[in-house]
Amino acid sequence: MRTHHGYPAATGDAAHGGIGPFAPDAAPLPPFATLAPDAWLARFAHDALVDEARLTPKPALVDARGSGAHRDLDLATMLRSAHALEPTFAALARSARGARPGIALRTELARIGRAGEAAMLHATNGSNAHRGAIWIVGLLVAGAAICDASPSADAHTDAERICTTGAQIARHDDLRATPIDSHGERVRVQYNVGGARREAQDGFPHVLHIGLPALHEARANGHDESIARIDALLAIIASLDDTCLLHRAGLAGRDAAQQGARRVRALGGVATRAGRAAFDALERALLALNASPGGAADLLAATLFIDRLLQHRTRGRTASWNN
Repeated sequence: MRTHHGYPAATGDAAHGGIGPFAPDAAPLPPFATLAPDAWLARFAHDALVDEARLTPKPALVDARGSGAHRDLDLATMLRSAHALEPTFAALARSARGARPGIALRTELARIGRAGEAAMLHATNGSNAHRGAIWIVGLLVAGAAICDASPSADAHTDAERICTTGAQIARHDDLRATPIDSHGERVRVQYNVGGARREAQDGFPHVLHIGLPALHEARANGHDESIARIDALLAIIASLDDTCLLHRAGLAGRDAAQQGARRVRALGGVATRAGRAAFDALERALLALNASPGGAADLLAATLFIDRLLQHRTRGRTASWNN
């Protein structure tokens, strides 16, 4: 199915009940009505990863058109990874429910996250599809499980509380952590940027103050869901010091992405002819640099996760995320 803009429609909503034809080896997902508490949050997280992966077009990222700047990832791999991580998100929610942010919880969540990373690598034959999302979305799942005990009357206030709670967890050290020598850590030091760790510790500003407002503004302006999500992604890219871009292409990659995304948005986004042309130019520039805004993609998934919680609350289904 395609939208009137010529792009594939957004998919992966809970109503679809699965991850579609891209992962034929994955077992069908159970319907929402059969899910136990905490499995709801895990399904919301799973669906956010699926929606981000399927969203098309995304500049130099894996989408329905192809692998973008990636040689070891495609859409089927991304969807297998999302499916494999649903039990991890459920375990994160179970461990956080009734707990308080602290060193003990941080250490336990890290243990679960490492097991989830192993499950992801097994599902993807060793490709890193969602390592950043395990951290970013996983902390928000834990924050939502904690905040579910005392939901407020306002869903947007709940979103802020969830992000704040996730940040409180992230500020504690993992007692069982080994020295980190990842691409992201090296880039953080080399370019003096915060990376995913700082994003979480600061309360997920690119989710609360950039991704969600852009998503909601695009909807309010009458854009369909795919266009609204692409605009949210571009808003995040335009602001983020993306360690994925910095790792693959240095400052030239980051600057090309930020400036290109700003130009697309200034021209009305991909819903306009001028904006689409600017988007295509942005993608060509990133592909020439072998650069991919993977950090922004993780934050879009986090944005879609929080947005799904907001929709769940505002539809009046229940006063709780999970019951």
